[in-house]
Amino acid sequence: MITFMAYALIVVFMILIMAKKMSPFAALTIIPIIFGVIGQILGFWTLDLGVAALEGVKTTSTTAVMLLFAVLFFTLMIDTGLFDPLSNAMIRFAKGDPLKIMMATVILSAGVSLNGDGTTTMIIVCSAFVPIYRKLRLRMLDLAVLTILSHSVLNLLPWGGPTARVITVLDLDESQVMRGLVPMIIAATVYMLVVAYIMGKQERKRLGIIEFTPEELNELTTIADPALIAIRRPKKIWINFILTAVIIILLVWGIIPSAILFIAGTALGLVINYPSIADQRSRMEANLPDAGQVAMVVIAAGIFMGILEGTGMNAAIATSMTSIIPASLGKYWGLIVAILSAPGTFFLSNDAFYYGVLPVLAESGASYGFTPLQLGFASLMGQAFHLLSPLVPFIYVLLRLTDVDMGQWQKKSVLWAIGIFIIYVIIGIVFGLVPLTA
Repeated sequence: MITFMAYALIVVFMILIMAKKMSPFAALTIIPIIFGVIGQILGFWTLDLGVAALEGVKTTSTTAVMLLFAVLFFTLMIDTGLFDPLSNAMIRFAKGDPLKIMMATVILSAGVSLNGDGTTTMIIVCSAFVPIYRKLRLRMLDLAVLTILSHSVLNLLPWGGPTARVITVLDLDESQVMRGLVPMIIAATVYMLVVAYIMGKQERKRLGIIEFTPEELNELTTIADPALIAIRRPKKIWINFILTAVIIILLVWGIIPSAILFIAGTALGLVINYPSIADQRSRMEANLPDAGQVAMVVIAAGIFMGILEGTGMNAAIATSMTSIIPASLGKYWGLIVAILSAPGTFFLSNDAFYYGVLPVLAESGASYGFTPLQLGFASLMGQAFHLLSPLVPFIYVLLRLTDVDMGQWQKKSVLWAIGIFIIYVIIGIVFGLVPLTA
């Protein structure tokens, strides 16, 4: 019954989100509490739901603080005009051609994703392209889809979260894993460029190519709003660039906690660009609503995960996933693990799947003749869908910056994500990373 409750909770949650009956914050908070109380009344578990929820919040609190100040920092840099040259360069490069803009979106998303940090990628890409998409009346939904899927591909790099977990759990050699992932990443990135080409052709058909005159290009790249002009700091662009570059380098280096980096960066950014206390207060008051909403959702996700963990629903899902496969299909275990990793990393956090489910899958796979390295590659293939999960904190940064509805974004993204998954499986078989049969 606990397994039934677990799947029922997830189904109800997803239906309410996709039908727009609840906001992510409300659903992440209310639905697990309701199911937790029902299970308590029916005697499925006996625990203090408040304590379980608080334990979950503790696991996401650092992430929430990091996201809060990351959004504040990068929004502050947008206010100063740090990303204006990049946005203007893209406008002049595209010259009103939707196809070029879509292709550039994938290239920039993939490039920035090399730092391994999703929050940074979402903010930098959106900072550069949201103004362009708005000016040219392109679909903001396309920007959100291209950005998240391009990042999902590069997120497979060994310093990304999921791959690091697989290497740790299965005790794999990082260089072996890297060599195997390179063809998967290259093929999937080429696929994303094709997706961008298709979307660009559709937007060309809808909007056409706008042939801007030099005067019109100048108008598009010139800020006319007095309020924006007042907060821009063009004379300090190099100081802001150095500050941002240092933070990103330290973020990748990992010697300082990311939350502390962004807190310090926000404070320095305020002091450098807005010495007046009144101006500092004005910037914080203007930017806190967006940053605060992102942090709220991440904290609510902690409640969701805490109750799933405390009630045993997480464990029930893991057990059910490993028990539904008949032994007669054991020779296809690599492909089975790849398929299971899709819903596994979507409905569970990466920690829950890779630390809780993967060891069981690997142990079963060993008896069928599959190596830990092969099953490690297989378990990463589901990452094609993982970043569409409401349990991924930084997707709320993307959705907030693009003002896109989660349900529509998930439905359109998943169609293209299927292609990424198929490419992973094909590359895995062709290169011998995950043989079709043992």
